[in-house]
Amino acid sequence: MAFFPNAEQLTEQTLALAGVLQAVTLVDQIARTGQAEPAALDASLASLFAFTGNDTRSVFGNINALELGIRALRDLLSGNDYGERQAVTRYCMGVLFLQNKLRRDHAAASIMRNRLEHCAKQREFGGELTSLAPALADIYQDTLSKYRFRIQVSGSAQQLQNNDNAAKIRALLLAAIRGAYLWRAAGGNRFSLMFLRNRLFTEAQRLLGTEIQH
Repeated sequence: MAFFPNAEQLTEQTLALAGVLQAVTLVDQIARTGQAEPAALDASLASLFAFTGNDTRSVFGNINALELGIRALRDLLSGNDYGERQAVTRYCMGVLFLQNKLRRDHAAASIMRNRLEHCAKQREFGGELTSLAPALADIYQDTLSKYRFRIQVSGSAQQLQNNDNAAKIRALLLAAIRGAYLWRAAGGNRFSLMFLRNRLFTEAQRLLGTEIQH
């Protein structure tokens, strides 16, 4: 894909990066408060089971499911640097780094895919998506946590020591990796973040203004 994307490619890059930002924003919310926006949480976890989706719209079903992520991306690229956004930025960059390592680790990627397919069968029995968080967290620990580089999540000690919260955080980091795969597939890379920053910001604003349904 061309380094300077056309309008369609730019939209896909923006949506994919919003998928990453949505998941890590939820990680930050849970780490600090123990709470996360339920609809966004479900959308991010559900993206892990969209095995045949080749673009972000098909993986998430609709753009509304990514509203939190698009807003987070817009805010991140706005140039306004607030304290809580520093953690989100760090998680995002860590996820992109881990995804790049996983892309070269075919054995770990295969294990992850097989385990996710097994979780998908469990999902067929119904129940809330968050009930699968412990199983998804185990996948994260058995694959991505084996690398020397690990994402260090900061927040409230009380919230981070809660087992349910810890499971959701790891499950969401796995979902962020899914978003990172979509970002790479759309032609996204570290140079995109540097040289397309303004275009990504403008596209995020456009999506919020014209495509998010209320």
